[in-house]
Amino acid sequence: MTRGISRRRLLTGAVGIFGATAAVLLAGCAPGAPEPVPSDDDVQAVVTVTVTDNRYEPAEVEIAPGQAVQWEFVGPNEHDVVAEDRSFVSELLVEGSYTHQFSEEGEYAYLCSIHPEMQGIVRVVAP
Repeated sequence: MTRGISRRRLLTGAVGIFGATAAVLLAGCAPGAPEPVPSDDDVQAVVTVTVTDNRYEPAEVEIAPGQAVQWEFVGPNEHDVVAEDRSFVSELLVEGSYTHQFSEEGEYAYLCSIHPEMQGIVRVVAP
């Protein structure tokens, strides 16, 4: 006696295979940790932002073109500073600092890659 495969069972198997394949393909495209941009350690910062307790303090700063911001990491947890446009990206740090010099006017939004609720803005405005 020959057993047939029901249409429902065939479709369920096809959907399962397609779903698994799609998941593998999408995982290959998923962004990993952002690539760090070297710190401008040789530049004197005019503003320091403290990175601690899942926040940036102050969260918003304003500087002039050509000036730099330094992020000072103090706390028990790893954080980083990742610009929305990826123009500055620190490594994950528990302590230490990261400095970036801003050459052009604009608003530069950033966040922590592992704590996206941590957000800040650097406003670069001509005097």
